[in-house]
Amino acid sequence: MDLKQLEWFVRVAELGSFTKAAATLDMSQPVLSRQVRQLELELQQHLLYRNGRGVTPTDAGRRLLDHGRGILHQVELARQELRDRDAVPVGKVVVGMPPSIGKLMTVRLVEQFREKYPQASIGIVEGLSASMQEWLLLGRLDVALLYNPPINPQLEYERVRTSDVYLIGAPAGTGKGRLPATVRLADLANYPLIIPSRPNVFRNLVESECARHDVKIKVALEIDSIAAVLDLVERGFGYAALTRDALHGHQSAKQLSAARIVSPGISTPLVIATAAQRPLGSLARHTIALIKSEFAESPGQQSLPATRRAKRAAPAAAGARKHVQQKGR
Repeated sequence: MDLKQLEWFVRVAELGSFTKAAATLDMSQPVLSRQVRQLELELQQHLLYRNGRGVTPTDAGRRLLDHGRGILHQVELARQELRDRDAVPVGKVVVGMPPSIGKLMTVRLVEQFREKYPQASIGIVEGLSASMQEWLLLGRLDVALLYNPPINPQLEYERVRTSDVYLIGAPAGTGKGRLPATVRLADLANYPLIIPSRPNVFRNLVESECARHDVKIKVALEIDSIAAVLDLVERGFGYAALTRDALHGHQSAKQLSAARIVSPGISTPLVIATAAQRPLGSLARHTIALIKSEFAESPGQQSLPATRRAKRAAPAAAGARKHVQQKGR
């Protein structure tokens, strides 16, 4: 497969137009169309639906688009590593984060990155942990922060923090009493939960812990947006089981009540994840060091000693495309 043809296909698929892609690539539309067609013939697959309004990827095209982005990113990383092995880190690194961590870290991380590596750029992608694991393996992400990931021999984990899970309730004055400081796990059965659908890590964690202790939870609503979950909690539709990180930046964070789940408690590790079979570039290694320093300096966080990078899963919990791109100057 010709890397240039792959790059041209990715550009066409992302822009949804041969005309727009040809303009950005500084080549004629007929030549670009011919090159993409040659790629289709080589792969013996139709990659694009062509219509009067532009183009959209077929199922095969979407799969190639996911792989193509990762392949092109890794090629660029290899070039950077060979070119700048002994120089100040340059190029681009892409970091994935859960939305709750993104709200806490994105601005600080970009500021620190910009200050230390002005010739490099950083991309921040927010997503669910399951999606980010796939993006790591495809090469679309260099590094990801994941909550309580499952065992995967293709990924390497380094724990940076452990967070307790809280029951989040509505403010006083909504007809529901303010939560106490703690709530026993057995009493979760008394609270209708607004919870993300499977395979969300918090859903899996809460359900597995409750099942181990014969606690049957009541799911009032399944909502996959954490912000929407908190909005519904605020209006008294139910309760949420989340870490305190999820409250950061919410308009009613100070009014919402939070009770730590105890007897037994539920906690979830936050890990830095990388692909085991792909060597880290210099810029990615420096970025990981920045991330770890941010957690070490953040007040009110439960930091843990970093463990050796190893091909193993993060320890189980106790007892059990926003895209921000910062161009280098």
